[in-house]
Amino acid sequence: MSKIMTLRLDDAQAATIEMVARADGQSLTEAVRAAIDAHVEARRADKDFQDRLSDIIREDQEILERLAR
Repeated sequence: MSKIMTLRLDDAQAATIEMVARADGQSLTEAVRAAIDAHVEARRADKDFQDRLSDIIREDQEILERLAR
């Protein structure tokens, strides 16, 4: 399953990602997906991010438990 998204970039960002895609022999879509994947992997490796994520999961679990009562 795919989700279509609109992404707004300033001129410099658009030119940069287009050049990266071209140099890598990728489509713009492939380059954007690779950039997103790299960003997510970097976040997964970041302990502070993981701690914040755990806090959010705990908060959400508490809310869901209250709603289930």
